[in-house]
Amino acid sequence: MNPLQPARPLILASASPRRRELLAQLGLQFTVVVADIDETPLPSEVHTVYTLRLAEEKARAILALHPDAVVIGADTTVAVDSELLGKPQNAADAARMLRRLSGRAHQVTTAVAVLSCDLTLTATETTDVYFSTMREYEIAAYVATGEPTDKAGAYAIQGRAAQWIPRIEGDYSNVVGLPLARLAMLLQQPA
Repeated sequence: MNPLQPARPLILASASPRRRELLAQLGLQFTVVVADIDETPLPSEVHTVYTLRLAEEKARAILALHPDAVVIGADTTVAVDSELLGKPQNAADAARMLRRLSGRAHQVTTAVAVLSCDLTLTATETTDVYFSTMREYEIAAYVATGEPTDKAGAYAIQGRAAQWIPRIEGDYSNVVGLPLARLAMLLQQPA
């Protein structure tokens, strides 16, 4: 028996295949139910608060449909100089984001919410990611691969963008989309 496995059914409230893969690494039995929530940032909302709010809202939306379950909600944001870089709207937006990240450090924050009918646990994890300088033709070629399309900050550390990331400070799985060590600590709480 996996000590992290809750006694109740476990649901991941996320459409992200990367989160599914990461959660599976913990050896847990779970189902996926996608939460449909409004992800518009509130005025003057800092990225850490925004990320935590969305993780909780995703989990609450699914818990309302499955009150007998333990639900994991998560959200990941990329911020540079306090500017929130969400998923790019198009190729030009992806290229703009990559130019912002080129040659400098930025922060990736993932919030995790573990909810059941009688428990609410939340945590955030932030990792500093360092990008090498990207040339314009490299940005154009990377955007043309389509990989940046549905990724916060317009890159995937586990994909082709790894070639421009010489260093991170913090949890690698956090940058992919689910901080496994932090989540394991939450799941060890009685649910």
